[in-house]
Amino acid sequence: MTLIQMQPRPASAPPADRTVADVMDAAGPQVCDDMTVEVALAVMAGARAGHLLVCDEDGLCTGLVTQARLAAVRDDSAYSDRVRLRDVLGDRGPVASTVTTMAEAEHAMRYRMLDALPVVDEQGSALGVLALAR
Repeated sequence: MTLIQMQPRPASAPPADRTVADVMDAAGPQVCDDMTVEVALAVMAGARAGHLLVCDEDGLCTGLVTQARLAAVRDDSAYSDRVRLRDVLGDRGPVASTVTTMAEAEHAMRYRMLDALPVVDEQGSALGVLALAR
């Protein structure tokens, strides 16, 4: 897991130095990494969400999966109904800290071609999601 956190934000930071905490959305649906892809897609449909935060058995955020990513996994010829979210996550892609600046987060998201980025606290628990405006 890559934590995007460069330096603490001064209390008097100008608007250009806004942090992820200033603009993140609520965490939304969170699921355990042992959930199957089929169940995750059903949860997404029920919640009308485009992504799910994935947590391990200790409740720590291990990543984020999108509906598009899960649909691609399901459509793959090697797919079986036993594939779990932990199998799909692969590299436990980046997460942001609440003190990550928007510029840092946006750069990381664009570089990795991500639409959304989990925001975690110091222990790794999900606090919210930063989504790029399209």
